[in-house]
Amino acid sequence: MNLILFLLIGLAAGWLAGQLVKRRGSGWVEDLVVGVIGALIGGFVFGLLGVHLGGLAGELISATVGAVILLFLLRYIRRV
Repeated sequence: MNLILFLLIGLAAGWLAGQLVKRRGSGWVEDLVVGVIGALIGGFVFGLLGVHLGGLAGELISATVGAVILLFLLRYIRRV
């Protein structure tokens, strides 16, 4: 059940991040991948900062912030 919840949070975070950075044309699989990788990045970044968000909302916020960071990094790399 934890894996399913992690994937659902990743999907939601990927979709939210796509909306925040005005990314269009991505499907649910791409949103899922961006969200799951974003959850790992967000957990790492928030851990470095000493911020620990609890609960489902905290996990969604952390994953979304990580996904936004990932999308900005990908956008920067594609330009260079």
